[in-house]
Amino acid sequence: MAQRSEFSVANAYVYNRSSAVRWIFSHIWRYKIFFLAMCGLYMTAWLSFSFGRVLIGQAAEAIINPANSAALVSISLTVLFVLCLDSLSALGGNLSIETIAQRLERDAREELYISLLGKSQTFHDRQRVGDIMARATDDMKQLNVMVNPGVLFIAEIILGLTVPTLMMASIEAELALVPLIFVGVYIVTVRAYLRVLSPVVTAEREIFGVMNAGLEETISGIEVVKASAQEAFERDKFRKQARRYRDYFAQQGRVEAKYLPMLFYGFALGLGFLHCMLLFQQGRMTIPEIIAVMGLFSALRFPIFISIFSFSLVQLGLASAERILSIINAESELDENTSGHSAPIKGEIVFDNVSFGYEDGMVLENINLRVKPGETVAIVGQTGSGKSTLTDLINRTYTATGGRILIDGVDVNDWNLTALRSQISKIEQDVFLFSRTVAENIAFGAPGTPQEQIEQAAREAQAHDFISRFDKGYETEVGERGVTLSGGQRQRIALARAFLSNPRILILDDSTSAIDSATEDEIQKAIRRAQQGRTTLLITHRLSQIRWADHILLLEQGRVTASGSHEELLRTSAQYRRIFARYDVALPPLVAEAEPA
Repeated sequence: MAQRSEFSVANAYVYNRSSAVRWIFSHIWRYKIFFLAMCGLYMTAWLSFSFGRVLIGQAAEAIINPANSAALVSISLTVLFVLCLDSLSALGGNLSIETIAQRLERDAREELYISLLGKSQTFHDRQRVGDIMARATDDMKQLNVMVNPGVLFIAEIILGLTVPTLMMASIEAELALVPLIFVGVYIVTVRAYLRVLSPVVTAEREIFGVMNAGLEETISGIEVVKASAQEAFERDKFRKQARRYRDYFAQQGRVEAKYLPMLFYGFALGLGFLHCMLLFQQGRMTIPEIIAVMGLFSALRFPIFISIFSFSLVQLGLASAERILSIINAESELDENTSGHSAPIKGEIVFDNVSFGYEDGMVLENINLRVKPGETVAIVGQTGSGKSTLTDLINRTYTATGGRILIDGVDVNDWNLTALRSQISKIEQDVFLFSRTVAENIAFGAPGTPQEQIEQAAREAQAHDFISRFDKGYETEVGERGVTLSGGQRQRIALARAFLSNPRILILDDSTSAIDSATEDEIQKAIRRAQQGRTTLLITHRLSQIRWADHILLLEQGRVTASGSHEELLRTSAQYRRIFARYDVALPPLVAEAEPA
């Protein structure tokens, strides 16, 4: 059974997600008043419209046999009233269905967004951002137009075939024979049409997602594309994907061009008129009745005509709903655990025989580690040894596949996720900044923080001076992902963000790699002040940082091969010595390899 989302909203409206049709209907039924109003108003509109055709037949009788001129005026006014009622009812129905369509798009987009916030990091690692964006934008818009005019047209089709047929039967029961045969043929034809159309529009939506994902990747990596002179290659790739999308769109057009109900309607109209003539010869129908019946028969044309558009819109909407629902229903490996343990963190971290791996292999194996509150631990190792992944397990960015991780003696899986993560701060080498002001980025983890505290955190991170040189200072908008700032500036803003959130556990993942030596010295002083009373994990190869760690952990291929102080590891670990061989320092004689921790 799928676990609950990592992030959820209390008292949120619950939708039926068992299938695309039920999901859409549950969204529509949330606004059942508008839906029922639309049904009632369109029923009134079609009854008025059909009755107007009957009245026109009666007017023909008054024209042919002018016994009373007042009767003709009376009928004319009645026709005017009935057709005005038809127009006003249709207007009210349009407003109702449009309200449902706009609210459905809004609610479904919010539902998808909340769902994406609740997915685990593992889930997001497998997704293409461009395809997700296509589902959140274009597929959502397809849901809107599926309801209006798609569902609206479906209502028009049902009522537009039913009400005039019943009106004909009220004039002469036998007259319903031809419309009923036509409706039966229509249903069979439409079912065959939808079986051909459905896979085409589904493939069309999928290739649109692929095309959008490729576009997003190219734009996001435009620096690499230009540096590698691969513009022509990317252009050709996009052209091929756009051509595939065009081909599916053209195939949809060819399917729609073979739509036969309009042809069958022409036959039915002729047969209906022939039927009326036969009944007229038998003296069972009058000319006014024939006029009324043919007017009703002509009313069937509009529902048949719009059905080609309505079914295409509905099929596109269902295909889009399937794509959206596949994301919403995807299982999350994490549980928010709202009723879990919640308390101020002291800072003790214990790895008890912890392992972690992806589908293609293990990353960490049998990690055992104990970090005391307030202690600083440096984690070193070659690239790909699992250093960053190890720290990602602490705040449950990923969930360990084996063993236990304890924070203050409590398994991280038993912690309330918000309580756990709000007291852990991680600064990575590749700092992510939002397209917001500098102040908003610093206060991201603590919204509503006074400006004075934001500036104080920036001073501690050695960021205040360069921020003050901006024309708008702390109100300066940074570009997407902070591309308008240098790497060192982004890292200092991230440090300020961490200082402001006042975490109990601080994780620094090579967080000063893009900072010059002079600035680093100042930041190191700020970090040391920030470390006081906090548990700190350092991922770094900088000797200046490693030396003042209380404990050092050496990782090789996902395993702990040595641990101890800097001096101990220099004496006992050949691998540790190789890491620092480039430094011009006197290395003590190698005593013996350390036993694995």
